[in-house]
Amino acid sequence: MTSRPLFRLTGLAGAVVLIAVLVDSVSGFVHAQGKLDAGYVVTLSGVPIGKGSWSIDVQDDQFTATANGATSGLLRVFASGQGNSVAHGSVSGGQPIASTYASSIVADNHSDQVRIFFSGGAVKDYLADPPTTPSPDRVPLTDANRKGALDPMTASLIRVSGSGDTFVPEACQRTLPIFDGRMRYDLQLLFKRLDRVKSERGYPGTVVVCSVYFSPVAGHVPTRSTIKYLAEQRDMELWLAPIAGTRLMVPYRASIPTPIGMGVLQASQFVSIPRPPLPTASNLKTQ
Repeated sequence: MTSRPLFRLTGLAGAVVLIAVLVDSVSGFVHAQGKLDAGYVVTLSGVPIGKGSWSIDVQDDQFTATANGATSGLLRVFASGQGNSVAHGSVSGGQPIASTYASSIVADNHSDQVRIFFSGGAVKDYLADPPTTPSPDRVPLTDANRKGALDPMTASLIRVSGSGDTFVPEACQRTLPIFDGRMRYDLQLLFKRLDRVKSERGYPGTVVVCSVYFSPVAGHVPTRSTIKYLAEQRDMELWLAPIAGTRLMVPYRASIPTPIGMGVLQASQFVSIPRPPLPTASNLKTQ
């Protein structure tokens, strides 16, 4: 089992990423805008093997999320790799509408490129290079599989509905339908507990801890060891922390058991700030 598909399937590498923004009107102003600059370290059995950064910019009517990562430490002795993912779309009524997603992974002399285009809440078109290897055992992808699907970046940002506290079980209670350009799969999140974290720089506070369960839907070969291993896991976790100025909860930490120890992606830096609120049209008329 290699690290590339493991990270891609769980959304830990590109994002590591559901942009959704709740537009609340308070005293004539709109509050649903914020920025996040985060840095992450990836460890395996406690040994650092990678690092990355993640920036998210949520504006009143659009969002952009960008993640970059590379191998580091001892792993660079055996293999080198780097990757990046970008998602962009509009925000309407507090809901994300992804328009494009792109992912690029380069490891030694091999590369993996994915582009996904969305329209009307469905995947309109997608490109994967190199193409998925044909196999008679592969579960075929259908148009129905791509309706309502989210890209891995957008799916990794969680909107909590309502206007109260975001540190609630409802942050976890959902199933994320993800299409990564090759596979369609579900990640079911279930509330596990509340915890506390303190970054080296940035956020100190409460996080919502979710259990994560992987279910392949289409585009996969059921007998593959990676697929079977992930589907059998019952100890995967995702820790969610808030982006200031929004009702978004995003991954602060993610963990997956592997045959050679626990794999963990955790934020070392998690700095988020609210954007200045924009006045509404009605508010401007009264000024």
